[in-house]
Amino acid sequence: MLFYTPKNKICIFVRMAKRTQKIISVDNIDDFKVKLLNWSQAYKKTIWLDSNTKNNLNSNPIKSEFDAVLAVDALTEITSDYKDSFSKLKTYQKNTNDYIFGYFGYDLKNDIEKLQSKNFDGLKFPDLYFFQPKKLFFIKENTVDIKYLKQFETEIETDLEAINNTTNTFESKKSNEIKIKLRIHKEEYYSKLNKVLAHILRGNIYEVSFCQEFFAEDSTINPIETYHNLNKISSPPFATFLKIDDKFLLSASPERFIKRDHNTIISQPIKGTIKRGKNSTVDKALMFQLENDIKERAENIMIVDLVRNDLSKTAIKGSVKVTELCKVYTFKQVHQLISTVESEVESKTNSVDIIKSLFPMGSMTGAPKIAAMQIIEELEETKRGLYSGAVGYFSPTGDFDFNVIIRSILYNQTEKYISYSVGGAITAKSIPEKEYEECLLKAKALREVLLNS
Repeated sequence: MLFYTPKNKICIFVRMAKRTQKIISVDNIDDFKVKLLNWSQAYKKTIWLDSNTKNNLNSNPIKSEFDAVLAVDALTEITSDYKDSFSKLKTYQKNTNDYIFGYFGYDLKNDIEKLQSKNFDGLKFPDLYFFQPKKLFFIKENTVDIKYLKQFETEIETDLEAINNTTNTFESKKSNEIKIKLRIHKEEYYSKLNKVLAHILRGNIYEVSFCQEFFAEDSTINPIETYHNLNKISSPPFATFLKIDDKFLLSASPERFIKRDHNTIISQPIKGTIKRGKNSTVDKALMFQLENDIKERAENIMIVDLVRNDLSKTAIKGSVKVTELCKVYTFKQVHQLISTVESEVESKTNSVDIIKSLFPMGSMTGAPKIAAMQIIEELEETKRGLYSGAVGYFSPTGDFDFNVIIRSILYNQTEKYISYSVGGAITAKSIPEKEYEECLLKAKALREVLLNS
């Protein structure tokens, strides 16, 4: 069965998808990963997820079934604006009954609450996109588990030969000079933060995640080269390369939004950031400072409470628990406070409904959530779009794993528009100057990659 609607395309095949599996062992997995991702650029639809397991600086806060996965070439797909988006995805996921990969844009909030998004959008990503890949490569240590849809199984060997013959170098396509501009300049940023603080003082909200955009117009980059350079200097646990026709997401996200493992739901919000030290002594002192910072812990705990409340909407009564509170995790650029909140759900609970009950993630809105989102729309200058959304996958059994789209470069190749946004949690204890410094710290790696690629 196949049908179309005017603004939203849905392709549905009502049958159990069958895949042919081939498992291979690779001597140099790092070289194979580079070649694999480069090879995937021949396809219009690509999603690459990499947990950077070998480069993790701490005991891995994420538990994944694989180290990396590549999904390429759409057999079926769904593209939608925010209207009835979750309902459409439920139908697509149920009838496809296979792996589907894609993203939820931040502005799907308008499908959940009576909200709107009227700010400037230079990127023009759809609000929601998922596809059923013809070809899948799951990587765990030196093993590659290949799963092709049955009708394409004859292409496995020729594709492996093509991957092995693919170069692992890049041809630079950057403009003569990328000029990065600020959508909100420093003094205006201070003025807007003071308005946020006034809302907090009046009791309208407790916390808001306020973000600002950095952008470049009439500029071109090589997306694959830019992604590799970003991943090299960040090595985050939720690295993502996404290509949907002429639109790209190059992400160094450190944060998990939500994961389903059978009947267990896991969310791992991040709130609290401090820079790395120049040596181990200073670094340890900064970690101690972050762990004991009253303001940073308060930011994290407020979001943990919000996540607990959201999880309770679908959880078995009494099953919501905080298994880790405000633990310091170390990344190449920064230290972060991460908490882990878990719940149990009934096996019949729909996976899309679970995600909808938590979306958008509290770490990117604030609390109370609706009031925070209204203030975000009022004071920010840019439509968030894919930024602050989530990218990931559903398995055929309904399990899923999605990150939070932060520390990311977004690129519309046709429009020659490059964008990255950063932000921070604003509370009653926030000082505008320090919040601005934190934004620049978070933006540093993204800026360096764009200027030096």
